Amino acid sequence: MKVSFKAALAATLVVMVGCSSSPTGRKQFAVLPDSQMDTMGVESFAEMKKETPASPNATLRKHVQCVADTLIAVLPNKYRNQEWEVVLFDDEQVNAFALPGYKVGVYTGLLKVAENQSQLAAVVGHELAHVIARHGNERVSTQFATSQALALGYQLSGEDSPEKIVIFQALGIGVQVGIILPFSRTHESEADLLGLEYMAKAGFDPRESVQLWRNMSTWTNSKTPELLSTHPSHSTRIDDLEDNMSPNLATYNALVAQNKQAKCY
Repeated sequence: MKVSFKAALAATLVVMVGCSSSPTGRKQFAVLPDSQMDTMGVESFAEMKKETPASPNATLRKHVQCVADTLIAVLPNKYRNQEWEVVLFDDEQVNAFALPGYKVGVYTGLLKVAENQSQLAAVVGHELAHVIARHGNERVSTQFATSQALALGYQLSGEDSPEKIVIFQALGIGVQVGIILPFSRTHESEADLLGLEYMAKAGFDPRESVQLWRNMSTWTNSKTPELLSTHPSHSTRIDDLEDNMSPNLATYNALVAQNKQAKCY
């Protein structure tokens, strides 16, 4: 009965593949209720605020809030009208994040690399895109489904043997490299392009997204091959951004002509 339940669960998950699409039209595998993801995000953010203090620098906090608010103002209505919480954490990490439940965190270390409002907008726009495209739901759903499929296959494959154990260990590695990691790189690339669109619509210079990643490449020196990384290489990101620059630059230039560019100095 236990195996048949897992088989039914696996079949249900397979049927649900492709039931939703991301903002770019990519088919998604996301099986958890968004309300559950929001609850998880809110709880995680509350824990982070307990562990890491907010920056005492009011000027920097105001700058980060302005960039986030300007981006949020151009998001689809469902997200634009939510009560987002934005915190500048006093930590030297060169990082930022956004969580389901409408929570945004920026670390003060990022402001050493994001040298102006548009470079910061490239990062925050990217993080907002993760939430809007439901990437967190996809990642949790994919990891859950693959772990259940491996467990089910192991139970149905007969008695334990040294050969069986080695095969399934190798299969687990194959799933990680072949499904979960590339899927994460897909999310990162999609968030880059959505973030590029958001920053241009909000009046931030989209060309600064390319300069941001040039800055990042001088600050970080990861030697992990892209095949085994959850993120595209800096050069891949720069190439993708440049390939999609033209329509977003036109959007930005139109706002500049009307003196409607972002002003979060």
